[in-house]
Amino acid sequence: MNLPRPAPRLFGTDGMRAAFGAPPLDRVTLSALAAALAATLRERNRSPERPRIVLGGDTRESTPEICRWLKAGLAAGGVEVEYAGILPTPGIAHLVGTRGAVSGIAVSASHNPYPDNGVKLLDRTGRKWSDADERAIEERIAEILATGTAPADDDGPNPEADESLRAEYLDHLAATVPNGSGGSSGSGGPGDAGGRPLAGFRVVLDAGNGAASSYAAPLFERLGATATLIHARPDGRNVNAGCGSTAPEEMAARVSATGANLGAAFDGDADRAILADETGTVRDGDAVLYLWATHLKRQGELVPAQIVATSMSNLGLERALAREGIGVVRCDVGDRYVVEAMERHGIVLGGEQSGHIVHSRLSTTGDGLLTALQMAWIAAQAGRPLSDLLAGFRRYPQVLKNVRVRQKADFATLPRVTDAARAVEHRLGDDGRLVLRYSGTEPLARIMIEGPDQPSIDALAEELATVIAGEIGERAERQE
Repeated sequence: MNLPRPAPRLFGTDGMRAAFGAPPLDRVTLSALAAALAATLRERNRSPERPRIVLGGDTRESTPEICRWLKAGLAAGGVEVEYAGILPTPGIAHLVGTRGAVSGIAVSASHNPYPDNGVKLLDRTGRKWSDADERAIEERIAEILATGTAPADDDGPNPEADESLRAEYLDHLAATVPNGSGGSSGSGGPGDAGGRPLAGFRVVLDAGNGAASSYAAPLFERLGATATLIHARPDGRNVNAGCGSTAPEEMAARVSATGANLGAAFDGDADRAILADETGTVRDGDAVLYLWATHLKRQGELVPAQIVATSMSNLGLERALAREGIGVVRCDVGDRYVVEAMERHGIVLGGEQSGHIVHSRLSTTGDGLLTALQMAWIAAQAGRPLSDLLAGFRRYPQVLKNVRVRQKADFATLPRVTDAARAVEHRLGDDGRLVLRYSGTEPLARIMIEGPDQPSIDALAEELATVIAGEIGERAERQE
């Protein structure tokens, strides 16, 4: 009996991602995606008008061409497309709601180098599409590809961006801080000066040559801050190249050298931010969660008194928040899983160590510009150095080690691996933590161990990596 073969998986933990030109980031597959998406949106449309979608992306040289392919396919399928041009992914998420769109598409490979690109789908609420919805689209794409349907005609010029979408997103960001929109004064406080609540505050902003390049400085400067902008000259190929959230060292050094109050580095589509305090010390998403959670609790706005963090967040965050009467709910890695856990438990704040942070009253997905702005405002209102505000948070020593594997076998089916993992957990006891998982996008087993001292956890990680390599691995790679 011949059973139908399942459609290939095209979507990973953060959308569809590959080298541009290679499946699924080739013209035929993306045109099939556009046709499948158009058919799905027409079926779900609740209005007599044509379904509307917001489309935009980051600064990679392949982004305009991908957007042209998608726009042509969507238009041929009866979908109206509002094209935003270069726009952070969270900007697209915000505009889906304000423009009455039924979906959004962000063309970006986030923190990956420029040869890669990707497609992230957002639903009518501005949230990432669920695994089930992505799987349904994959099935539909497989059916379209099987018919050999030709792509829609897309040989015209690249689409022209609607500049009003950029302005609308900037207005939204500014309005998230009291008096930021020039309207009501909000709670007032130090630096609050007639629509310039960050007057006197100094920031260093590393745009990563990505989507934040034309947004970061205008946002902070309109609120009164003095902004030093670096890596904001995208040429299509320099996105994330030795800069941005994956390489924040230059930004941190500039903060210390210029006497700035805070620094922030963004990734390609600006949905994450890594900070630096006034001493030039890099502060990741765990530090942001600590600062934001404790601030919200003092304001009586963290109800319930919990946050969501992934399995990769440092044990030190959990211990520091516990001292403040704040609990931590853990979830799988991926900002969509953070949002799902927040909704399931009614929690206001959640995020990832990588800098994806979500405040459910302000955004539906991680927003690096929003995060940096809120941290700057909290520090400005407090009138204290960022390092002082973070004094209660101490990171536990941590080691991350990757083992390249030839297969992603269930760890439970590998007795030697499970025995070694139990031995590590026994030796750590209550003073540490082990997370063992596979990468969602690469053939890697990831070992994360936290404990009281670096030499001990380094040795434990090496022992476990050796066992995994002996069972299913090729070679081990330490990730600093």
